[in-house]
Amino acid sequence: MPRARLIYNPTAGRELIKKQLPQILDCLEQAGYETSCRATQYPWHAAEEAALAADRGYDIVIAAGGDGTIHEVVNGIAPYENPPKLGILPAGTTNDFARALKLPRDLYEACQVITSGKTMSVDLGRYGDRYFINVAAVGKLAEVAHEAPSRLKTLIGSLAYYAKAIEKLSSFLKPFPVQIKTAQGEYEGEISLLLLTNSVSVGGFERIAPEARINDGFLDVLIISKVNIPELVQLAAQAYKGEHISNSRVIYFQTDQIELKTGKDLPLNLDGEWGGEIQGSFSVLPRHLEVFCP
Repeated sequence: MPRARLIYNPTAGRELIKKQLPQILDCLEQAGYETSCRATQYPWHAAEEAALAADRGYDIVIAAGGDGTIHEVVNGIAPYENPPKLGILPAGTTNDFARALKLPRDLYEACQVITSGKTMSVDLGRYGDRYFINVAAVGKLAEVAHEAPSRLKTLIGSLAYYAKAIEKLSSFLKPFPVQIKTAQGEYEGEISLLLLTNSVSVGGFERIAPEARINDGFLDVLIISKVNIPELVQLAAQAYKGEHISNSRVIYFQTDQIELKTGKDLPLNLDGEWGGEIQGSFSVLPRHLEVFCP
């Protein structure tokens, strides 16, 4: 009998997981999985539990929560040569990677995606000893998701991010110098934002990287040069429609490795979670994880 370990964030998405836990466990048991579960209690607890599940030979590890919970679980299992398969129950604020996989928002239906058994191999991004499955963001915008209070996110959902972004708008527009080196070429200048994304969906924008594929062996790189407030508003409107790539303020390309140098340490955001101060190289682990999908 295959064994599944469910790791869930009890506060994610208006506490949906806690409310539906009996139905979810029953769904897995009825499908023939020997299932156990663990609620996260502190930062990086999900990563610790995921690594423990991999050590104990679990066939499947299920991340139930938002992008942050998925990020921690991925970091727990990614170092293993043959990691457990990854299941996702999206119960967070934006659920970017779940959107990219086209997973249903209904948790019971998402559980049925896992029990159906269909998987696909997906790439991972890597920065030092940290992994990311959806996006790395460099710049002041990277602070927004990290600083949006968890209680506020529970109460008002994605509006918490936009409220934080408005509060930080003036500092976000302050550009920073970068030197970027890839196999495709080099770039040097002042920019407002750098995104390295593995999927089309970032921050609730579902067409932010229109050419991205989660298993193509590449990161999609978006560089936004210096912008003022009207230009930023225009870019946001274009990004909502997936039309921002043609904007002269945007540089967009794909690469499997990128070296980044900045004039000063800058905040790094990995899958919506704080990644420390940036200075170094990013790479891709092609098709490293098997993820359940529709």
